Amino acid sequence: MNAPHISTASSHIPRRTFLRGVGVTLALPLLECMTPMFARAARPQSPRRMLLISNNLGVLPKPFFPQGTGRDYELSPYLSALADFRKDFTVFSGLSHPGVVGGHSTENCFLTAARGPTKSGFRNQISLDQFAAEKLGQVTRFPTLNLGVNIDKANRSLSWTRDGVLLPAEDSAPALFQRMFLQGDPATVQRQLRKLEERGSILDTLLDDTKQFSRDLGSDDKARLEQYLTSVREVEERLQTAREWELKPKPSATQPPPTHIQDKKLFFEKFDLMLSMAQLALESDSTRIVTLMVDAFATPVFKLHPDQSTTDGYHNLSHHGQAVEKVKQLEDADHQQMALLQKLMKNLADKRDADQRLLDGTMILFGSNMGDANTHDNSNLPILLAGGGFKHGQHVAFKRDDNKPLGNLFVTMLQRMGVEAEAFGSSTGPITALHGI
Repeated sequence: MNAPHISTASSHIPRRTFLRGVGVTLALPLLECMTPMFARAARPQSPRRMLLISNNLGVLPKPFFPQGTGRDYELSPYLSALADFRKDFTVFSGLSHPGVVGGHSTENCFLTAARGPTKSGFRNQISLDQFAAEKLGQVTRFPTLNLGVNIDKANRSLSWTRDGVLLPAEDSAPALFQRMFLQGDPATVQRQLRKLEERGSILDTLLDDTKQFSRDLGSDDKARLEQYLTSVREVEERLQTAREWELKPKPSATQPPPTHIQDKKLFFEKFDLMLSMAQLALESDSTRIVTLMVDAFATPVFKLHPDQSTTDGYHNLSHHGQAVEKVKQLEDADHQQMALLQKLMKNLADKRDADQRLLDGTMILFGSNMGDANTHDNSNLPILLAGGGFKHGQHVAFKRDDNKPLGNLFVTMLQRMGVEAEAFGSSTGPITALHGI
């Protein structure tokens, strides 16, 4: 058996080595002896993924935030459900989006950090998931998947384009399953390809027209038009990528299609199902970025347990005014959300992704735009980050009366995803505590 080549100071040949003779210089190709053995043996890194979850009414703050800070903090009543994964998550206090105030109107800004959502002429900004997808390019069939539970799809979403346009969430598990796994017959594929070709031809015509139109424009207008044309070219590139993915076979499903849960009263069953679909999307590498908005605001009276329903809709419960019965029901609901989060973490921890757990390569952000829904407070947001290979097991506490930007955490997550980003939204820098610094 041939022994592996071990590079030494004398045997390793520099990569930039040339053959020179009779007036000709020829660069050598990359040869085995140019790469140290241990560098060659290194396995490619597993993909980085993230799942971004927000309940737009949040949780009760007192039982969520822990006592103490750092690594010796005491688990709060809610976080006790995650005790088995204490070393796999970090809880944050004292985070919020500067200038993002206005009660429920902030729900669409959780991943955008766009200021002044209640101001006249407000326009949203690009969301964290879409920003990451832009920078990373389309390396999977779906750059991102945007999901919802009981969501008002026309008015609420975690995902927003660079132009501040809402991207509707998918709230049907069977429809999502079909998109991910059912290939369709050849005729269906050809119809989809024709649609893509038609869109491409429209863009071609548009480009020809704008080139003729630009001849008589001034320099400022030409600059604006060039920005517009750049956007058109980006759309063309995405269409070409879409054509290529349409021709590739979809992955095989490891489970049967799910059953659609239509009844909004089955809130936790729907939440659990969409978390399972998110996990399936990440596990199959259909995408590496998933958002999930839990629209508690649009959730009516719902089942707390098979034999017990709430006395009011989720929104009215959240304005509890310290009423004992309402607080008790909210605590029950919050505990069940934590149980679902624990189940997700366990599932990801049990799955292997190359030489690590799927959890180690997947960041799970759980939080809300509401610090306290009872008072419409948008500061001190409940934020928990699990997985992703960070130095977890801590409570990172910032000042409750002078919050740090939540965008700082977003920058940290973007960098872990491999995005070269120094800023996002109102950020002032990454959170170094997650790296053990």
